[in-house]
Amino acid sequence: MCASLLTACGGNAVEGSTVPAVSSTAVASTTSSTTTTSTTTTTMAPTTTSTTSTTTASPAPEVSVLPAALPAVGSRNGMATALVQQRLLELGFWLYAVDGEYGSTTKQAVMAFQKWTALEPSGSVDQATANALTMATARPVGQSTGPGVVVEIDKTKQVMLITSGGKLVWAINISTGSGQYYLEKNQKDPTKWETGRSLTHSGRFKIQRERADGWWDGDLGKIYRPKYFNGGIAIHGSKSIPNYPASHGCVRVSVAAMDMIWASGLIPLKTAVWVYGEDVEAEGEPPVIPTTTTTMVPATTLSPMVTSPVVTSPPDTTTTLPNT
Repeated sequence: MCASLLTACGGNAVEGSTVPAVSSTAVASTTSSTTTTSTTTTTMAPTTTSTTSTTTASPAPEVSVLPAALPAVGSRNGMATALVQQRLLELGFWLYAVDGEYGSTTKQAVMAFQKWTALEPSGSVDQATANALTMATARPVGQSTGPGVVVEIDKTKQVMLITSGGKLVWAINISTGSGQYYLEKNQKDPTKWETGRSLTHSGRFKIQRERADGWWDGDLGKIYRPKYFNGGIAIHGSKSIPNYPASHGCVRVSVAAMDMIWASGLIPLKTAVWVYGEDVEAEGEPPVIPTTTTTMVPATTLSPMVTSPVVTSPPDTTTTLPNT
């Protein structure tokens, strides 16, 4: 997710035009016994056409090449990492602090830089990344040129740009819709199924609603401090922002980045959101929601009841003996 370079185009400006030769005839009359007519022809010299080549000077770089090369710090802590952090901030890639700690926001900033410059998005500063950071002369340039704040979601690069008046404020690592079909149980109601294709649809939107506090239970999982811009699709914090599109359609950023967005007030309600770029192609066929089947237990067949004959005991008999 190749580096975009801002270039100025110069051209050749052609000034002047060709003036054809002009023939002017002046007739002078004299009065005498003999009238003489004199014809004078004046030829104008042609105007010379010149071509002026105008070269537009290249604009001064936004940032300067570093005088000393940054080291390939990998994911280690230390003073060299603090230099990497400072350089990332200078180039517009947001991270929490310049403290020498290679924490999660530093990893996210490195990954965003790697995506933007078409490097392997490992989140670790290898030699290629260190060289690119050292030699960079421009901050990311988005597509928005109008006034006001615009949130640009670049699905191809997997980077979010927050711009103001066409100028970068922050570049943030994101993960958008995976492009794949899904069939999952509703997280809030397990008796329901959620199915569809994981897409972050392109278009121009605005922040429509938001939830400020903490984690919220969505139909497909937990989301952190969401800002919705297209129905149920939101920019929200997540604990998982990999180096590829992986969401159900929302725009995932780190929890720390989402806290920064809220604390700074950068993206209030009605802020413009512009989603563009390529979607990942779906693999396989759309899933089918399982039908609910009820298994009937067969009725038990009872054997016919056999009635035993009633046995009648003979009546008790009493014999009276004669008195003796």
